[in-house]
Amino acid sequence: MSGVTRVVQKFGGSSVADAESIKRVARRVLRTKQEGHDVVVVISAMGDTTDELMDLALQVSPQPAPRELDMLLTSGERMSAALLAMAIADLGATARSFTGSQAGVITTGTHGNARIIDITPGRIQSALDEGDIVIVAGFQGVSQDTKDITTLGRGASDTTAVALAAALRADFCEIYTDVDGVYTADPRIVPSARQIPEIAYEEMLEMAACGAKILHLRCVEYARREDVPVHVRSSFSDKPGTWVKDLADLKGPLMEQALISGVAHDRGEAKITVVGVPDKIGEAAAIFQTVADNEINVDMIVQNVSHVDTSRTDISFTLPKTDGRKAIQALEAIKDRVGFQDLLYNDQIGKVSVVGVGMRSHPGVTAKFFSALAEADVNLEMISTSEIRISVVVDADRVDAAVAAAHTAFGLDAESEAVVYAGTGR
Repeated sequence: MSGVTRVVQKFGGSSVADAESIKRVARRVLRTKQEGHDVVVVISAMGDTTDELMDLALQVSPQPAPRELDMLLTSGERMSAALLAMAIADLGATARSFTGSQAGVITTGTHGNARIIDITPGRIQSALDEGDIVIVAGFQGVSQDTKDITTLGRGASDTTAVALAAALRADFCEIYTDVDGVYTADPRIVPSARQIPEIAYEEMLEMAACGAKILHLRCVEYARREDVPVHVRSSFSDKPGTWVKDLADLKGPLMEQALISGVAHDRGEAKITVVGVPDKIGEAAAIFQTVADNEINVDMIVQNVSHVDTSRTDISFTLPKTDGRKAIQALEAIKDRVGFQDLLYNDQIGKVSVVGVGMRSHPGVTAKFFSALAEADVNLEMISTSEIRISVVVDADRVDAAVAAAHTAFGLDAESEAVVYAGTGR
């Protein structure tokens, strides 16, 4: 690339798991700087540090105060940012590390799951003007109202990186992880998954929403909104990786042939069935208002046809497994008011989705997907579709078989096996 470009690079926890890894990242960052780029690095906590800090908090207090928990958890990223700055200094360059708040990441006040409102990157800009490499602790910011330290939810260092890239008008944002880019399926389940050279924002959004762990959903939403090209690469190799960008910027005929870009899966959901709901206006609204009031996101919803003899119906929906208990308690509390008969809960399910913009102009995708699952002896419990996605809910122990069957049916299998370096996908 000619002239000075500005690049934001994000390194995940598996890329900075120990001192040796941090030195390797330092060499990589310095190489980018020596190529003539302005470099801003967003860093995650080392390896499993965040989990270890969480365990420590729970040993001290069974229900830690959210404000203090954020204060504790953000120390993991501060630690890796400082260590990386030291490693870069030892290589002869100047680097400055900043916390999220020092970097100007302004957020809402929700501890544990704040959202970025604005970025005021004055200090970063000054450091770049002085020729420094800038390192920003990911996953954290400062609340606009309370001025307290906040965290942005798990995996949100990706979002920090894209938001910084937009605020600094960077040419692109590189997300370094432990696989060589975005794959047509999880290489841990489908060894013949192939790496995708480039993919549209909307396909990546569907893949992320359907459980592909490679990029955080909010990060892709932010990238699409601000039109930041995202480059997903491995920090363990020099392979070209995957570009995520606007559909109009993708190159030529490759796009027209690709009917399905990938198969995603998610094991983190559960299913609740509300049995015997009176078939009256407003009953479904009461059920989902109760779920919403408890800040629980609902994914798929299926309502059965009413039984003629009883005028009652069953409503099933999926939700994050972690919210299962809260949802059941909330619904039990309105049982008499709504007048439903029973609640069924099943967390032994998985969601399998096929995604691709090519679906819009090709009939027969649904038939091919369902035939492949039938041949693999996979039973479908729920079905949901969008313009570029078909998702099904299956038994948890049939997820791998369903992913493999769909991957083969749509001709996505590669000749060689995919390489997974560290084993977390983040």
